[in-house]
Amino acid sequence: MNALVIEKEDLRHNIEQIKEFASRSGQDDNGNSLKIIAVVKANGYGLGIVEYTKSLIDNGISSFAVSTKEEALVLREAGIKEEILMLSASSIKEDLKELVENDVVLTLGSKEDAEIIDELGEELNKEIKVHLKIDTGFGRYGFIYSKRDEMIELLKNLKHVKIEGTYTHFSVSFFDEKYTKLQFERFINVIEVLKMNEIEPGILHVCNSAAFLKYPYMHLNAVRIGSAFLGRLPFKDYLHLKKIAYLESEVTEIKELPKGFNIGYSNSYKTKKETKIAIVPCGYMSGYNVKAEDDLFRFVDKLRFIKNDIKKLFKKEALYVKINNEDYKVLGRVGAYHIALDITEKKVKICDKVIIEANPKFVDSSIRREYR
Repeated sequence: MNALVIEKEDLRHNIEQIKEFASRSGQDDNGNSLKIIAVVKANGYGLGIVEYTKSLIDNGISSFAVSTKEEALVLREAGIKEEILMLSASSIKEDLKELVENDVVLTLGSKEDAEIIDELGEELNKEIKVHLKIDTGFGRYGFIYSKRDEMIELLKNLKHVKIEGTYTHFSVSFFDEKYTKLQFERFINVIEVLKMNEIEPGILHVCNSAAFLKYPYMHLNAVRIGSAFLGRLPFKDYLHLKKIAYLESEVTEIKELPKGFNIGYSNSYKTKKETKIAIVPCGYMSGYNVKAEDDLFRFVDKLRFIKNDIKKLFKKEALYVKINNEDYKVLGRVGAYHIALDITEKKVKICDKVIIEANPKFVDSSIRREYR
């Protein structure tokens, strides 16, 4: 009944806009054009990892990155042969072996990773492809940028590892230019030291979607693009990207309610007159009205959210969905699986299609993904 709809032409538009913007970076010192690594983690940002990846391939993208072993293996099992980079480091030998056997490029970011990967390479009698991860101030995976000597000594002793790239991850590139520049400078310093010690770092990539758009001089050899393909960015979009995906549901029931009748949990809405309503089987469990994580923002932004939430309690800010290109107000609270719409004096029928804005990342995985 419900579906997350992805318009292929809108996705194609975003891909082309991003590729065109990437082409403005020109070429690196070796004459190579900027490489786009498409991040397809979290079930392809909610678009369905296999079909989304295939759509990117159809539009000229040939390099991908994931966050879990399961994501990588799903792509391989679907017959996708293109390059896949595992962005999460691991010291679990069984997992690493399975990834290597499926030709997935590993992330190497610690002494433990290095020792196990080198040991695995000896057992399999092959060079294992890796990207080095440098922790420039995010605090997750990677060699700490200030411990260069330890890293260099370790890397020089590896016999079965092929370094194909080196990267870092920005923590606040969507709003903090000063800290992003500091992370970039730390990364470049590490790269210079690696080269001075005759360790070839491979392709260099630091930019996520936000940094890709905001700091072109940081593009280096490659960029990692995730949310930009979906046109869902927490800052002003200069590429005129289209917001990808919406929920599609339908009207399943219509009824008349008398004046003074409560609708939904908490009795948060009471009809002011005789009201005709439509019931739509789509709620927050489907992904409707679920917001992005608050940890994406500064303390001042969190205060702003709290202030806005308080305002909504008093203003009872309305939500709307669309039927036949017309807005319809949601009455009462959004339920787990249903919403009620005010269709008084409107010609709405059972089975009419309902278009609902929702971030695909939060749309339940059981809901069908439909590419049109």
